[in-house]
Amino acid sequence: MFVFSQDTAINYLKGVGPEKAKALSSELGIQTLEDLLYHFAYRYVDRSKLFSINQINHQTSFVTLEGKITQIQEIGTGRKKRLSATFQDQTGQIELIWFAGIKWIKPSLKLHTTCQVYGKINRFKNSFSITHPEVSTQQNTQKVKGIQAIYPSTEKLNKKGLNSKGIEKIITELLTKSRFNLPQTIPDYLQKQAKLLSRTQALKEVHLPSNPTLLKHAQYTLKFEELFYLQLQLLSLKKGRKQKFKGFTFEKVGHYFNTYYKEHLPFELTGAQKRVVKEIRTDLGRGTQMSRLLQGDVGSGKTVVSLLSILIALDNGFQAAIMAPTEILAKQHFQSFKQSFDQLGVDCTFLAGSTPQGKRSDIFANLKTGKTGVIIGTHALIEPKVQFKNLGLVIIDEQHKFGVAQRAKLWSKNKKGLPHVLIMTATPIPRTLAMTLYGDLDVSVIDELPPGRKPVKTIHQYEKNRLKVFGFIKEQIAQGRQVYWVYPLIEESEKLDYNNLMQGYEALSQVFELPHYKIGVMHGRMKAQDKAFEMQKFSEGKTDILVSTTVIEVGVNVPNASVMVIENAEKFGLSALHQLRGRVGRGAKQSFCILMSSYKLSSDAKTRLETMVATTDGFKVAQADLTLRGPGNLMGTQQSGILDFKIADIASDHAIISLTKSYAEKVLEDDPELQKQEHFMLREGLEKRKAQQSWANIS
Repeated sequence: MFVFSQDTAINYLKGVGPEKAKALSSELGIQTLEDLLYHFAYRYVDRSKLFSINQINHQTSFVTLEGKITQIQEIGTGRKKRLSATFQDQTGQIELIWFAGIKWIKPSLKLHTTCQVYGKINRFKNSFSITHPEVSTQQNTQKVKGIQAIYPSTEKLNKKGLNSKGIEKIITELLTKSRFNLPQTIPDYLQKQAKLLSRTQALKEVHLPSNPTLLKHAQYTLKFEELFYLQLQLLSLKKGRKQKFKGFTFEKVGHYFNTYYKEHLPFELTGAQKRVVKEIRTDLGRGTQMSRLLQGDVGSGKTVVSLLSILIALDNGFQAAIMAPTEILAKQHFQSFKQSFDQLGVDCTFLAGSTPQGKRSDIFANLKTGKTGVIIGTHALIEPKVQFKNLGLVIIDEQHKFGVAQRAKLWSKNKKGLPHVLIMTATPIPRTLAMTLYGDLDVSVIDELPPGRKPVKTIHQYEKNRLKVFGFIKEQIAQGRQVYWVYPLIEESEKLDYNNLMQGYEALSQVFELPHYKIGVMHGRMKAQDKAFEMQKFSEGKTDILVSTTVIEVGVNVPNASVMVIENAEKFGLSALHQLRGRVGRGAKQSFCILMSSYKLSSDAKTRLETMVATTDGFKVAQADLTLRGPGNLMGTQQSGILDFKIADIASDHAIISLTKSYAEKVLEDDPELQKQEHFMLREGLEKRKAQQSWANIS
């Protein structure tokens, strides 16, 4: 019997060898036997239930049948050749078909001998068949498992004989013909409290399940292990950051804050906004660097919260910087903030790539002397020439649009210490994902819209209703409203995308003719100043319809635009649809979002469109998106492998995430440095898992 350790190289396992080992390493990152054991099935099939042929119907998928093969014949010639066998039990008969491997399959089939057949039911006209079934004779039916794991593989591995069946074979070899006992990763007391299986038993059951109950228990154990270590890691990072990174103490709330709050605040803050402002005020007064994520739906009022945060910085003698990913969005922030700062006598300036050289020297000088209190701009803010007298607060909008290194440059703009950081995102993140992805940040959520804001009415229309949609749009324009008409980027070629948009523009121009209607067009191939010009015309009400690609997705605020038409809506992800819808509904009038689609909809596309019609709650939309697509895509860019789960599923494992977080908090409260004897394995496991994730100290 082979004795191994978890770090033994994969090529020492019987049935692998150098070629297969190389393929497993390059395709799946499997290099050691432990790596192999942590390559989990993505689904299971239950082969323990025997069907009889007369039980098969249109809903039947995979079946296991027991009976005898009564006839075998080869049909056709050349490429059209197939092997056909008649399989019979006491209730009827069914055809078994093979199109490949006929030479070696045919001799293995025994006539009139009891055997088991397993495979997927196919229906052609009114008869059923099974294509490429697995056939096992009575001698080896005992070996057929009840619950069988189906493993992810790749085309390259398939060619090496390592399809799901091949991977299952080497894992079975390892688990049944080897002697091993994997070291525990969870302390005994915690294992008992959380009712976990031993690691060795959990891995055996998850690959070779004895029964459904034990399989479920094994999955729970391994998910707990994975998520518990993630929570430990994130909480340790958060604690370390708070100890390591001392921040400026903003001791007072003074003239600027109080004057604005009492005299200039345009509306009463919502309860959620008041709660978040209080959280930020507490953070700024602690003496450790604030690193807080502020998330809220489109239109929830993140802007006024960030403005009040800036006023606290100014009250304490510090400067503030706001960095946005695009010039349009940065300019919009500048325009909305400048009026408030002018009322308070605060010098606020704008800096972007398009800022003329002549103006730049004045901007740089005023920042360095402290005359300018607030600067708003794009990544131009991180240029070396931009130096502050006393930068105390940095606000990043739409953080996933910036690289870690870019953000880090802004942090280093104050030589005396680290500025406080507020990251704003308009992509609502389900609580489960926020707890996991941003476990090292403090998270504030604005989860209510300002009073009086009417939810956008969302309507799904098929192509046959296009004339009805045109009529509705004409009515809206007659009432003085404006319309966004968005086309997707549906081709990989920029040229084809452009053609698709321009064809749409021409078609609309025939329906909405000059001089009655004015149509603008905006797309990614235009120069920045041309896009800005078109956007400006639309903002000033000089254009009725703006035909555009998704370049208008982020940061355009035109209160009079109350209709959004999205062509080929089935081609968009949920997150993009929700962001686009957020461009309307910013004024007092009722707004509409019309989703145009073809009749051919995949089940996922149907779910997306139904979700959009059913709710305007960004958090519910994001939860549906998470369930459909997983967490990586939801964030735009996935953070350095932090969500590279092997078995846990962030969309469905809410309960285990919460449970592991509470256990991790208790452990670190009791033993912050994991110095106790019973936590030795935790410290070791944590070190092992600490990949290069220095990003966490920055974001």
